[in-house]
Amino acid sequence: MKRLTLLSISLLMVLAIALTACNHTSNTDQSNMQGMDHSKMGHGNNNTSDQGATQNRITLNTKNVTRINQDDPIKVAVETSQIVWPATTDQNRPGTVLLGLKGDWKVNLPSVTLIHHPNNGPLLYAEKDNVPDITLKEIQRLNPMGSPSNNGIQVILIGNFSSKVKQQLEAKGFKVDNITGNEPTQMANKLDAYYAKASGGNFPAGVIVGSLDAPEYTLPSANWIAHMPEPLLYVRKDSLPNATVDALKQRGGKANIYILGPEQVVSKSVEEQLKQYGKVIRISGANPEENAIAFVQYKDQATGFGWGVTEPGHGFTFNRVKNIDAAIPTAAFAHLGKHAPMLLLDGEELSGKLHEYLMGMQPKFKDDPTVGPYNHGYVIGSEKAIPFTTQGMIDQMLEITSESGGGHGGGHN
Repeated sequence: MKRLTLLSISLLMVLAIALTACNHTSNTDQSNMQGMDHSKMGHGNNNTSDQGATQNRITLNTKNVTRINQDDPIKVAVETSQIVWPATTDQNRPGTVLLGLKGDWKVNLPSVTLIHHPNNGPLLYAEKDNVPDITLKEIQRLNPMGSPSNNGIQVILIGNFSSKVKQQLEAKGFKVDNITGNEPTQMANKLDAYYAKASGGNFPAGVIVGSLDAPEYTLPSANWIAHMPEPLLYVRKDSLPNATVDALKQRGGKANIYILGPEQVVSKSVEEQLKQYGKVIRISGANPEENAIAFVQYKDQATGFGWGVTEPGHGFTFNRVKNIDAAIPTAAFAHLGKHAPMLLLDGEELSGKLHEYLMGMQPKFKDDPTVGPYNHGYVIGSEKAIPFTTQGMIDQMLEITSESGGGHGGGHN
């Protein structure tokens, strides 16, 4: 009995010591957590699986990232339109809807120059002989007002649609125009001329020249031409098409020509030929991801051309290099709202260069995080295209952090 009592006392003492140790550890952990910068938690930690992170979620949006959880270009275009144009009042309705032929990226890419002016409207997609129900319903929801500087046009068909498509839209009461053709260099020329005519006959002095053979390098131009008046004109790697020459001649030898891409996609010989028509500057990176970053960072101080995004406080779109058709209509995020340039992911994860750029863009606050600046991202595609763990990393790097690394302060410790 005595031995049992002593044993019981011993066990109680061990239990008490263990509980004290647990409490001490817990208190220490809580104390350490209070001074941590929460935005840095998880950097370099790849132990969380995408499946675990998305389990039981009812949304894939996060505090610094809006996701378009679609891969079908038609649905991506509609969802982009619904985010950018609520269409609840005349002030947030579009003037004109652009309707591109699904899968014809070579024509659709230069067409987004018409998103900004004179139309203020999205690019949606249709089939050659039919406007899909989801697209038609979106046009009806938007109820475009018609562009005052473009004869009240409500829908512009871009490319070689059959007459059935125009008839389908006119039967719904829309005023429709056509920019017809399927040869990409000629269509880029036509789109440039259409813009100029609707703008009073004035051709913008600046132009972006991109490779028709390497869309992964030319794609980031979409967001700029949807944002500002400069059009996109095409070249081949080793040749300058006649249609592009004709467009450049409209600038009277005084064009500001910005080549987007390295010499491996637009050769030095083409660059030399372009100098006949104005000043030529090349913006390039070694691969599509770095090329997009170089374009986002570039600014021509003399002309004002270029994003020049080298400090925090901006929006970005994140597209997969391979999803060209889905990426093009998201250029509308550069027209209104956060005026977001395009960044590209070659794979499912962030490259070292993209990771480095985003870390350099992370906002810092001194005393009060509520005064900003803030970043925001639009991730385009399902989790098959861009996993949720990659989105989590993007969200983390866009988050505002303390200059001192001491947490959010001001009662948030």
